[in-house]
Amino acid sequence: MANALYPGSFDPIHNGHVDIVERAARLFDELVVAVYDNPSSKRLLFSTEERLALTQSSLSHLPNVRVISYSSLTVDIAKEVGAATIVRGLRATSDYEYESQLALTNRALAPDIDVVCFITSLRYAYLSASILKEVAALGGDVTRWAPPAVLAALASRFSEARR
Repeated sequence: MANALYPGSFDPIHNGHVDIVERAARLFDELVVAVYDNPSSKRLLFSTEERLALTQSSLSHLPNVRVISYSSLTVDIAKEVGAATIVRGLRATSDYEYESQLALTNRALAPDIDVVCFITSLRYAYLSASILKEVAALGGDVTRWAPPAVLAALASRFSEARR
């Protein structure tokens, strides 16, 4: 077996992400979950440090999973952590088109790194971090969509916004 990298913004991590990580962790010796540090993005609800902490808390039950942050090209961080595979999740055909472009770009940049896509579990096929944040911001019940630490962080962030 080998090591793999699962990159993403994880703003915030949700149960769809956790499901992909749990499934991928069974296939690799080590799975490095890499939280993308993009300070220029104005769309982020949580800072890199907050997203890193929420992701670590949500995945702490998986002994072969390590969480880091990165701000370089994904293929460069994959090489740095010794990952020969990049893991991605697919929900719909629109995800496939986007992920296909990314995979081809990554292949051009680093021909020795493969991309493996996991089809999302049916119960999370509609879930995205954007949907999670929007429903939480409007006071909807998101308990089935996110780990406990994320639920607490969302409640705190949106209660601050309502003041």
